[in-house]
Amino acid sequence: MKRNDIAKSILMQLIVFLIPYLCLAQTNAEDLKEVVSQLTRTREALIKETENLSPDQWQFKESPERWSIAEIVEHLGNWELLWARELAMITLNKPNPELRNICKPDTYYQTFIMEDKLHNASDISRPSGFIKGQDTILWFTKLRNDNIRFAEGIKVNLRDQFEMTALENPRNMYNVYIYVWGHVDRHIKQIQKVKGNVIFPK
Repeated sequence: MKRNDIAKSILMQLIVFLIPYLCLAQTNAEDLKEVVSQLTRTREALIKETENLSPDQWQFKESPERWSIAEIVEHLGNWELLWARELAMITLNKPNPELRNICKPDTYYQTFIMEDKLHNASDISRPSGFIKGQDTILWFTKLRNDNIRFAEGIKVNLRDQFEMTALENPRNMYNVYIYVWGHVDRHIKQIQKVKGNVIFPK
């Protein structure tokens, strides 16, 4: 075999070897772009949904056991803090690409977070009521901005970083991000329901 043919053969083998890694890198870049886009979109959507509310509108409850808009937004802010810790910890785990085979599809997480069924908030995420009205959106926005900056600086592959690895279906970092932005979409629907109540203050 001629020297040029040998060189071409080696080059082709190298390309074949590298293609999967190049594809993974491209996929991760697209995932990261989507994460930042969705985090930004839902931040802006929540701000728009709550702008120009009066104090009475912030505090209105459909019934005594339901949350006011201020409480809903405080709850979202609380979760931004919890997400920040959770996501930071996931980046410290060793990559586990082999777990991709047992990870549930993205649609599972998208469907769960947006289902109509009532979800029970964890005690740590429940609103305290100490943050009032417009201050709740400032609380949320500050923490969401922090989370966006964190996402913009991520160096790991979202599909290879896992949590809950002892479970039958561990979830990867991208799955968690689906919950982060989906959780806001879910509660925006709740806020719209509150505002649509026939006795919502005008």
